[in-house]
Amino acid sequence: MSLLYDLSANMVRRLYDARIDTPPVLDAGIYFPDAGKFVDAWPTLRDEALALAARLHTIPRFHDIMPAQMPISANDGKDWRVLVLKVYGTDIGKNLATCPKLAQLIASSPDVLSATLSFLAPHKHIPRHRGPFRGILRYQLGLSVPVDADGRPAAVLALNDQEHRIGSGQHLLWDDTYPHEVWNHSDEPRIALLLDVRRRYMPVDMRLLSRALIASVGMVARLRGVD
Repeated sequence: MSLLYDLSANMVRRLYDARIDTPPVLDAGIYFPDAGKFVDAWPTLRDEALALAARLHTIPRFHDIMPAQMPISANDGKDWRVLVLKVYGTDIGKNLATCPKLAQLIASSPDVLSATLSFLAPHKHIPRHRGPFRGILRYQLGLSVPVDADGRPAAVLALNDQEHRIGSGQHLLWDDTYPHEVWNHSDEPRIALLLDVRRRYMPVDMRLLSRALIASVGMVARLRGVD
């Protein structure tokens, strides 16, 4: 299954790489205008996520949900737990009910295709990898991010070999098809909101292809009964 996933991901990446040439980090104001709504609500979203963290053992690890991701989720014996709220347009009602403010924001943002609360264990390392699909962009909002001795965010995203530290209440819109890896250099969990948002300003053929891919992944999610 892992080999099949890698082959299909590489094929899709090549299609998009040939037609779309944008940098690893994009302007959220242009590409995801609803970003400000999530930033403004950060304190409430943080509190909802911290309430969930109190029962962290009930939240699945990433590779429990997607076994193909075991190489980046189960690599070092430290947990990367994720609460999936929406998958390519399909809401997961029971999970959305646990964080009503976040659910309200997701429902009011039509460009949000998928939404996940990410809980990264202390000293967890997510190895270098690439996402499969340039038709979406990754929006990351720090909810509860530990700091190091210098007061900097202790969680590091290395994106295309550039270091980014996304602290609590800070955000970044980035293209996860570029190589990236993550470290939590602290003794506390790092909690972040991860959204997959519809990419704007694509050529017509890429828009049509993206629409078809999004619909097909959403259909698979519904058939699997994700809610």
